[in-house]
Amino acid sequence: MSDAPPSKFTPAPMDSSKRTWLIASSCAGAAGAAALATPFVASFAPSERAKAAGAAVEVDIAALKPGEKITVEWRGKPVWIMRRTPEQMETLKQVEGELADPNSDRTAYPTPEYAKNQARARTDHPEVLVVVGICTHLGCSPGDKFTPGAQPSLPDDWKGGFFCACHGSTFDLAGRVFKNKPAPDNLEVPPHMYLSENKLLIGEDKKA
Repeated sequence: MSDAPPSKFTPAPMDSSKRTWLIASSCAGAAGAAALATPFVASFAPSERAKAAGAAVEVDIAALKPGEKITVEWRGKPVWIMRRTPEQMETLKQVEGELADPNSDRTAYPTPEYAKNQARARTDHPEVLVVVGICTHLGCSPGDKFTPGAQPSLPDDWKGGFFCACHGSTFDLAGRVFKNKPAPDNLEVPPHMYLSENKLLIGEDKKA
């Protein structure tokens, strides 16, 4: 056995491949941290998918019968298209005194000029309602309450319309909100136009 004192540890020289791996790892970590630090900057550049989501939507309403409603998606929102019956159209003037904004004058959700009428529809298709199916209170989706008459949570003289069960807001068959309800505004009317008698384009109104 040697009596010589133990020598100090001398690290072995690092080979070039290990040094390269460590440098790459450090750079990757730094890049990851940079990416985490700037997520909102990247979000300002819309993707092709995001651009497509804002495109106009063409809908064939030939099969839509009086009293029926369909839902399509535009810009991630549900858009209701309803062909109202003559009886349903008649109720619109019967409830005007009970509405918070019967003429759609409020500007939080601006109504296109061609829809600022009792039916809130284009004059060439007055029976067709086109509205965004999102309550203007807290963003819930109201339900259909087309049957007139007394019902739970609705007045005895209910004429038909939409009811938001979340907080009790009610809307008539033109999407106009009733007075003294949590929802401050009428349902939004999106830009829309007719390409033909039964072809509806939602998201554009070049003919307005």
